[in-house]
Amino acid sequence: MIGIAQNATQSVNSIPPGYYNTATGTGYSLKTQLSNIIDNHNDRGYGGLYTTYTTSDIDSFYENNGTMLDMYTENPTGSECEFIYGGGLQDDGTLGNNECERYNREHTIPQSYFGDGVQPMYSDAHFVIPSDKRVNAQRGDLPFGKVNVANWTSLNGSKRGSNLNSGYSAGFSGTVFEPIDEFKGDFARLLFYFATRYQTNLVGFYNSSASLSKVMFDGTADHAFSQTFLNILLTWNTQDPVSDKEIIRNDAIYARQNNRNPYIDHNEYVTAIWGLPLAVSTFDSLSSVSIYPNPSNDVINIATEIALDEIDIITINGQVLQQIKKPVIQNNNYTISNLPKGFYFIKLSSDSSSVTKKVVIN
Repeated sequence: MIGIAQNATQSVNSIPPGYYNTATGTGYSLKTQLSNIIDNHNDRGYGGLYTTYTTSDIDSFYENNGTMLDMYTENPTGSECEFIYGGGLQDDGTLGNNECERYNREHTIPQSYFGDGVQPMYSDAHFVIPSDKRVNAQRGDLPFGKVNVANWTSLNGSKRGSNLNSGYSAGFSGTVFEPIDEFKGDFARLLFYFATRYQTNLVGFYNSSASLSKVMFDGTADHAFSQTFLNILLTWNTQDPVSDKEIIRNDAIYARQNNRNPYIDHNEYVTAIWGLPLAVSTFDSLSSVSIYPNPSNDVINIATEIALDEIDIITINGQVLQQIKKPVIQNNNYTISNLPKGFYFIKLSSDSSSVTKKVVIN
């Protein structure tokens, strides 16, 4: 695993009692319920972000010296450039041609997606973060992805370059921006927040020719993300679990804005809504596996020409309910029965490849 304080336990008193009482659904209905919980937050204004950052984005985890915690410049294991809030290096329209000269505010979902200055997105601290001005400019409005060949690298190792069009990031070969491993999950959860808080604003904004960042989205209010970038974010969310840094940041922003990032408080919501990341299969026949009937009242059949090494039945909370190693195949068909009613992910593995399917048992 990567990141700091992994699998950190949420403080008992951090989440207000009853805050998520109405979050009872699964899938997109849960996403809508969460959207209703976290909407209508207090807008502290664009200038107010700098005030929020003095409690939400302070380095109490690495150098632990009270400087600005910038995910684009933070070096968890070595020296780095450091900014002090109010120390005279806040962006004033000058400098910024090199790192460590000025800091400003970075819209992880660029303004070109929702419109320059449009509130409340413009000033929402949950996804607008403090940033080194130079690195912010190098990222621009690029989508987040897995860099194959870098054409620019920041001092802490954040990269810009062509997307690796294979593995979990398959499906896109354009230019992307990749944060360091320490913060990949953080960025994924910021974007999941945006897609939930502003889900009613997503429809109609999508136009891939207008902004490179928009290739991350599919133009729908529910699914929100195009499949390639959803898989990238789901993978990062899994690889880099919620940290103490995020929990404290979430609490600090709640104190200012009066809303929370639900995917930090209850990370299982990510899986309940969007499912598990899909491992891209090297076998065309494995990726075309069919499961029927779906939904089912009892028995489900898995039709495939590839012999499976393992079948995992996973709950929406990410728990493995059943693991079947070397399952028996009959006439290119596997059969599973006696599943309780519910929503499941069926992970099918063969050699080093796998594919995950959604199944509903009524």
